Amino acid sequence: MEKPSYSEMALAAIAGKDLLLTIWSDDGADFLAISGQRSLTINRSADTIEVSSKDTAGGWKAFLAGMKEWSIDLDGVYAVDDASHRKLSEAFTNGDLVCVRVVNNNTDEDMFGGLAAITSYPVEAPYDDAVTYSISLSGNGALIDLTEEAS
Repeated sequence: MEKPSYSEMALAAIAGKDLLLTIWSDDGADFLAISGQRSLTINRSADTIEVSSKDTAGGWKAFLAGMKEWSIDLDGVYAVDDASHRKLSEAFTNGDLVCVRVVNNNTDEDMFGGLAAITSYPVEAPYDDAVTYSISLSGNGALIDLTEEAS
């Protein structure tokens, strides 16, 4: 397999502004883009299991990947009457899981999806700036790579 050229890699790059986090609507018929989004971070990590012993090669520690987890952090400008924020607020209050999907808004292609618990949902209201929100979601089960599902 040939290594892609820099111009091919640039064409495959995605602008961060094009990725949106969405959640299921109340009736489950559609996804709602969470309004006011500014940033989106998808975190993926695995526990570290040390498997070193006295005879590990050259005195270097050895590790295995353990249990995996994912989370999403998001922030933006808060819209009080928006359906997505009403749904998020209700799910947070009730302790319900939300079905999330990250979509490339430019190409309308799904990227990631899964179920998550809302672990943090503060609203900040500084006197000299817009009202903003931040959301932290902790995944429940696997984060599905929807680009692989489409292939």
